[in-house]
Amino acid sequence: MANIALVVAQFNAAVTDQMATTAEEAAAERNVTIVTTIEVPGVYDTPLAADRVARKTSIDAVAVVGAVVTGDTDHDAVIADAVAEKLTDISVERDCPITFGVSGPGMSGAEARERIDKGAEAVNAAADLVEVLPWISTLQTV
Repeated sequence: MANIALVVAQFNAAVTDQMATTAEEAAAERNVTIVTTIEVPGVYDTPLAADRVARKTSIDAVAVVGAVVTGDTDHDAVIADAVAEKLTDISVERDCPITFGVSGPGMSGAEARERIDKGAEAVNAAADLVEVLPWISTLQTV
């Protein structure tokens, strides 16, 4: 059984609360334990929380959920790109799967609401990685 942390961005909570619910449902279906749920103000704040929790030996993976909706500027693309890159860096640096259940950029609030399944996708990806990574460690190099 995998122990994961769930990091939920609260900006656009009408969407992200539903994403968290789909994440919890997926965890129950996959026999994954969500050890802790950490709420942060927005998607931009998720890397720090993910990094801190990925340091814990009791955590096998971190699933991050959030919604980045479009505005009058390119701010949504800048935020989404920066967060995706940093979460990837943290995952590799900590040798801990950190999955990206963030909808956006370039979508309206209505489009983000249609993608609440990103929460479940993040948990399923975390569970898949927790299963496959130990196997990869057993491979012999040539």
